[in-house]
Amino acid sequence: MLDIKTFREREVDVRKALEIRGATADIGGILDLDRRRRALLVEVETLKGARNCVSKEISVLRKNGHDSSLQEVEMQATGDRVRLLDEQLATIEDGIEKLMLDVPNMPHSAVPVGHGEDGDRIVRVIGERVKFNFEPLSHMDLSERLGIIDFPRGTRMAGPGFPLFVGQGARLERALVQFMLDLHTREHGYTEMSPPFLCNEAALTGTGQLPGLADEMYRTVDGLYLVPTAEVPLTNYYRNEIIPRQLPVCFAAYTPCFRREAGAAGAETRGLLRVHQFDKVELVKFVEPSTSYTELEKLTADAEDVLKRLGLHYRVIELCASNLSLAAAKCYDIEVWSPARNGWLEVSSCSNYEAFQARRAGIRYRRADGKPEFVHTLNGSGVALARLVVALLEHYQTADGSVTVPEVIVGYMDGKKTLNPEH
Repeated sequence: MLDIKTFREREVDVRKALEIRGATADIGGILDLDRRRRALLVEVETLKGARNCVSKEISVLRKNGHDSSLQEVEMQATGDRVRLLDEQLATIEDGIEKLMLDVPNMPHSAVPVGHGEDGDRIVRVIGERVKFNFEPLSHMDLSERLGIIDFPRGTRMAGPGFPLFVGQGARLERALVQFMLDLHTREHGYTEMSPPFLCNEAALTGTGQLPGLADEMYRTVDGLYLVPTAEVPLTNYYRNEIIPRQLPVCFAAYTPCFRREAGAAGAETRGLLRVHQFDKVELVKFVEPSTSYTELEKLTADAEDVLKRLGLHYRVIELCASNLSLAAAKCYDIEVWSPARNGWLEVSSCSNYEAFQARRAGIRYRRADGKPEFVHTLNGSGVALARLVVALLEHYQTADGSVTVPEVIVGYMDGKKTLNPEH
């Protein structure tokens, strides 16, 4: 969330940020409650000071053998008033926090102002579109021919959006996860983590998924949520702590991800394009505020490296303000080319949240002068597998319906260089 001082001192900027995001929030309500809170604090502190003076007066009177009953009645009344005001303060502070949780982060000044995909800016395009001398198949046709993904049985087990990888398909998923984890830990300097696949409400509130995205997540009967992304447990590793090590701290983790959403009306949902469960390797960084935008470029480059080594055609776009998530101040999406769809598929979002998540989750570090300050958090997919599998199958397909295995993961496939139909 934003600092309450930002609302007081930069109200115009906050309202402008909401406008360019196309968002709404009760800024007036926050400021009104804040004024009431500060007025009550002044009254409480004044009463506490008066109570201390009366307490000292009572002590002197008793010491000298004088009656202090009037002063005691006065002190009791003051104490009752202080308790009442403290209860009012707690109610007001709870109201402020609830309203502030709905206020999105302020976009970085360099973020494009616009709406929808037309407002996004293409930063770079890497590689060339693969050319075929035959009619290419879709990932659904290829997976059916190869026998590597069983969509009907996955649907029978759990419903639409829960793909079932079989044989070579399951091995391909595992190979890609291992390849990405090895790349990020051995060459990019991330520490591998294996976090829980469920998180509590406090953790999801800290990263910004709650309260706004509650309907898009799977909630268990005991109040836990299946993780929508490993960003949640990784970021909450230092929740309510002062980070006890030198920055930056970089984590990488594999988890399955669970999401109820199936995209906007009319969006393509067949096959692996939009699913409720998918595998993903996630990257999270805790960095000093002065370096966070340099670290965002590094994080994005780390995610891109996966696609470069797999030999895929992709592009990086900078999201305009209206397309940013609640917590992001700046975000790059990485999209890989799908030959069969003749279009782009998002496989990663790399975001700088500045201190937004850290303030919600109470994550701080010690500056060089020893004073604690909220850290800046970043995260990015490194990368999401469902759509990556789509791009790999379609990009590396051959005329006979087999699929060539990219050289960098052949070793993770026990030397298997081609996916052939299994019978």
